[in-house]
Amino acid sequence: MRKKFKIGDIKVKRVEPQQLTDRLLLLNLYITQGLTLFIGLIWILLQKRNPLQVINLPESTQFLYWGLGLAGLMLIVDFLMTYIVPEETMDDGGINDMLFRARPIWHIVLIAAMVAVCEEVLFRGAIQHAFGPYWTSILFALIHVRYLRHWIPTGWVFLSSYGLGYIYIHTGSLWAPILCHFVIDLFSGLVIRYRRES
Repeated sequence: MRKKFKIGDIKVKRVEPQQLTDRLLLLNLYITQGLTLFIGLIWILLQKRNPLQVINLPESTQFLYWGLGLAGLMLIVDFLMTYIVPEETMDDGGINDMLFRARPIWHIVLIAAMVAVCEEVLFRGAIQHAFGPYWTSILFALIHVRYLRHWIPTGWVFLSSYGLGYIYIHTGSLWAPILCHFVIDLFSGLVIRYRRES
């Protein structure tokens, strides 16, 4: 006789980062980013806005200066923080290290682009339109749950998100925060990869 499936039989087990295989880590990344993009696009549609207009490339190159400028500023602050703040305070549980340390460059570029587009469509494109940059940044900090154990990285994620929201408002183009987010993630991924190689 077949046992009946009950929803109560599902058990959620906490998994430490070190228990994840590379395949499981990537699968988790792709699924969560796919869901993030899907939710963002649906939310934009529910706001009676056209997602294609939200992600439309602007005619002006102004978004490049804002995106690259904020990315440069954030990388400088991040670099200074590595010397001022104790290393264990900035620990993310080893997720970024596992994600990038042995990854080929093309894959780091792909991951950085995917995360930048998916997260910015949801957070700047949909959520910020509904709630503004402040509450969007609080939500953005909360989904980066691996940083929540320490207030400094949590605060830095909040400020980074607020900066992304600011350049989105100022340029009127989602591509400014997408570009900034991409550059930050790409640079961080390459630093982790080559630091581990050396």
